[in-house]
Amino acid sequence: MDFIAIALFFLVLLIAFSIVWGTTKTGISPMMSSSKARQAMLAEINMDEKGALIDLGSGWGTLVIAVAKKHPKNQIIGYELSWFPWMISILFKYSLGLDNLTLYRKDFKSADLSAASTLVCYLFPGGMLALEDKLKHELFKNITIVSNTFALPSYKPTNVIKLKDFYQTPIYVYHWQPQ
Repeated sequence: MDFIAIALFFLVLLIAFSIVWGTTKTGISPMMSSSKARQAMLAEINMDEKGALIDLGSGWGTLVIAVAKKHPKNQIIGYELSWFPWMISILFKYSLGLDNLTLYRKDFKSADLSAASTLVCYLFPGGMLALEDKLKHELFKNITIVSNTFALPSYKPTNVIKLKDFYQTPIYVYHWQPQ
């Protein structure tokens, strides 16, 4: 019995350390999109365009898994740096048999986004600034970007959806065109 208690203690400690490490590395803890935000974002995703949908910080997998289930013939990719949320996403991916979903334990800032037709994210102001910089220097094609809560600092969104929730959470939609 003592061994089980000690093992559980160390497992909880490992999980907490993983989340704290990921939070200090990225600047934000892994947050799930609310169900209202997830539904609004799903409604804005058009998978008729050629290319992958990439989730930049897929966290616990709630959005990226919903997209993979809704669009089983399309390539869906998620990037998550925090180990434990990434592992939870992996478990859901395999338990649901989502062969169209690839999950990387990697920071999107070092990822190749050239295969994307759509980017989705729930980042933070610093993450959006990093995304904008990455788009300016590395992405040379038109794509759609759907962002929960946070806007790209220098670009005007094509559409802003205000959720009917306590915070009137904005969902920003961009049709990115290289300049």
